[in-house]
Amino acid sequence: MQEQLLLTVVLVLKKYLEDKEEIIMATIKVKQVRSRIHAPRTQKATLDTLGLRKMNQVVEVEDTPSTRGLINTVHHLVKVID
Repeated sequence: MQEQLLLTVVLVLKKYLEDKEEIIMATIKVKQVRSRIHAPRTQKATLDTLGLRKMNQVVEVEDTPSTRGLINTVHHLVKVID
């Protein structure tokens, strides 16, 4: 009885992990539309974290709450492209 239960749990976990690998995160494109020259250090660091180094550069990032928070921090310097 316990062996069957253990085997069932193992099979369910194996299936769950296989399905987990196939999940593709949603992404969004972010474009830097204003210069970072007069921005504070923290905002420059935020742009670096997003991967934006130059004007008009577009990067594709995962759409997560933390990424949305970064974008909100520099919303006046970037534009979200759908």
